[in-house]
Amino acid sequence: MFRTKRSGLVRRIWRSRAPVEGDGEADRGTHGSGGCCMGKTTKVAKSNAGSEAELKALTHSILKKIKEKQLEVLLQAVESKGGARSPCLLLPSKVDAKVGQQSYSLPMLLYKVFRWPDLRHSSELKRLSCCESYGKINPELVCCNPHHMSRLCELESPPPPYSRYPMDYLKPPDSPESVPSSSDTGETTYSAPVGLSDSLALQESGERAHWCVVAYWEEKTRVGRLYSVQEPSLDIFYDLPQGNGFCLGQLCSDNKSQLVQMVRAKIGYGIQLTREPDGVWVYNRSCYPIFIKSATLDNPDSRTLLVHKVFPGFSIKAFDYDKAGTLQRPNDHEFTQQPRTGFTVQISFVKGWGQCYTRQFISSCPCWLEVIFNMR
Repeated sequence: MFRTKRSGLVRRIWRSRAPVEGDGEADRGTHGSGGCCMGKTTKVAKSNAGSEAELKALTHSILKKIKEKQLEVLLQAVESKGGARSPCLLLPSKVDAKVGQQSYSLPMLLYKVFRWPDLRHSSELKRLSCCESYGKINPELVCCNPHHMSRLCELESPPPPYSRYPMDYLKPPDSPESVPSSSDTGETTYSAPVGLSDSLALQESGERAHWCVVAYWEEKTRVGRLYSVQEPSLDIFYDLPQGNGFCLGQLCSDNKSQLVQMVRAKIGYGIQLTREPDGVWVYNRSCYPIFIKSATLDNPDSRTLLVHKVFPGFSIKAFDYDKAGTLQRPNDHEFTQQPRTGFTVQISFVKGWGQCYTRQFISSCPCWLEVIFNMR
């Protein structure tokens, strides 16, 4: 009976492995099994029958040596695709596995099997803040939970033409005491600071200071109030099995556009914003790409802002506090007259914008976020 239950758990876990090219799910690109932020995809060739059988036998052999409670943790993580909170899966870090001519550590093997078949090296990974071993080094045990990790975006390659966003479109008018929003012309315009009072009221009532506020937009209309963020990490989602954060699905929207409704339903697990010592990171938890525009992602000498494509399962440092400080100079036209709330980052779900899209500006995107940082 004991072996039957263990074998059943192993079979269920194997069925949740990451798809490769040739699988229906992989062809849709829903799990971000390859590619960097700039839209360059790396497809993984479907394994031949021999290597697939070898990988299956090796994975089954390793999983059957794991304790039953640990198998249940792994099953919860892979079946929910990270949607359910799952504890760390602490396993020996020095156990190696060999597939063909390649040798992998135990964590790397599990990450490749259940998240990213094209993963080459641990340097491509970033541990998420939900992991108990985050920021810690234990030579004996390491967390092997595949959904406690994310892939790092690489920004070395030059961006494609569609991602260039002229700085001239972003020069603000003389209005230092207002809140930014995007208009249909693409210019950064400023409206009365009514939304800002939503978050400032928290400080006036004695609450601790927020490090950012988040606005959710559908095309040119803001939906709901500004969401003030005090905790180091925030989940922004439409439908999350164990969600705790900014639930977009609970907002009342009057938008009847079929495109908006379709994109809204695809937000799914959404994104995770995390404030860390080196800046603010965005982790794409959804099954579709997101698009990000942030000045600190670009070369300080550049006169263009870039729109970066972030695949599912990938993380990107969307805001760098140190870099932001160097941008506050008179010749940085976008930032010379920023409101007192600080800089902003714009994030669009599913649909991008730019010169090679029908949407030239983010205000034409169906569903998008504006993250306003508190620099005080």
